Amino acid sequence: MSKEVVKIGVLGCGTVGTQVVRLLGERGRDLAARAGAPLEIVGICVSNLQAERDEAVDRSLLTTDANSVIDEADLVIELIGGIEPPRTLVRRALSAGKTVVTGNKALLAAHGPELYELAAEKCANLYYEAAVAGAVPVVYGLRESLLGDRINKVTGIVNGTTNYMLEQMDTAGRSYDEALAKAQELGFAEADPTADVDGFDAAAKCAILASLAFHTRVSLQDVPATGIRSITEQDSADAAFFDEKIKLVAVAERVQTEDGEALSLGVYPAVVPQSSALANINGAFNAVVVEAEAAGTLVFTGQGAGGVQTASAVLSDVVAGASHIAHGGSAPRENSYANLPILPASEGCHRYRLRVNVPDELGTLAELAQIFADEGVSISAVHQSANEDKVSVVLSTHKVAQKAIAKIRERLEATGVHVASVLVLEA
Repeated sequence: MSKEVVKIGVLGCGTVGTQVVRLLGERGRDLAARAGAPLEIVGICVSNLQAERDEAVDRSLLTTDANSVIDEADLVIELIGGIEPPRTLVRRALSAGKTVVTGNKALLAAHGPELYELAAEKCANLYYEAAVAGAVPVVYGLRESLLGDRINKVTGIVNGTTNYMLEQMDTAGRSYDEALAKAQELGFAEADPTADVDGFDAAAKCAILASLAFHTRVSLQDVPATGIRSITEQDSADAAFFDEKIKLVAVAERVQTEDGEALSLGVYPAVVPQSSALANINGAFNAVVVEAEAAGTLVFTGQGAGGVQTASAVLSDVVAGASHIAHGGSAPRENSYANLPILPASEGCHRYRLRVNVPDELGTLAELAQIFADEGVSISAVHQSANEDKVSVVLSTHKVAQKAIAKIRERLEATGVHVASVLVLEA
């Protein structure tokens, strides 16, 4: 073991930061042995020095001066979250040649390329296993383990809040509002759940996964997101009728176009068969399915949130980073050689399921079918149920471009037909 101590600075000491500090204290000897050098926390930056803290946090290390923590450390752990001040602080650390470990998916999705470039320029290391799917080692899997393979598709349940809510709607018959209230009561959802329920959190993670899997720079703005606000208990009941479940999925896929290969990206509510790997991922668990040419289908699953679970991912990066500080070497650099074009959302092709509410009148179904036919969309299945003077009709399509579904929706609404929901059918 190296006699040189690796000095660690921690920025942020909330739920995850506290667990990181605790585990570094409790398992310091083992972690140092694995890193090949002693590990020492030299400072912990917090916003409130008077806040109550876990007894594992040494209050003598607390400060509100993030810059002093960065300057004294060899390895900086950023667990503040959000874009600023983390962007400025991470840039300061990388500019000084420090090793940075972060779990900040929003920062990487928005500013990853500039941080990767800065790290390479300054011969600094940037690690981010905890940024996607908590304790699930999918970043390492894509970044290193599968470098010798060609990946065709990545599909994931990467947001625990929406996964829990959809499970409640499916198993307990709760409405969207009831499921959200329950998630907030249990601490699974924030007071403002926008980032989760509108799909933005999952989109940020999708951007990171796609960048790694397809060696192409993908930002948050490249990932169209549709959340779960429109999903009702009726949609869950319809899915159960077909022996399926509704999940909010993040998808990044290599597709063939007339001009060559491109990436199709998106976050959306999808109907998955009970036999699929994603159907029984419940609660706060996450799962990422990787389809590779040589390795085949790989499923990464585990706790996608939680202080101690996410701390596990952070500490894996800390050990790797400390080892490189002590003995040389570096983290994998950004590799965006493929530079694949990103398909516009309107061009993405899927199978769809639309639920529409129509009057219980003769010829209505024929009129619906004609609108689909006019737009060149083939219907694969129809299911209907009556409710007083209205009929709820569920129509499933064969594979079609999103723009055709948008046109059908526009035409239906213009004729007075209410489109209650549009879901993607995952094969």
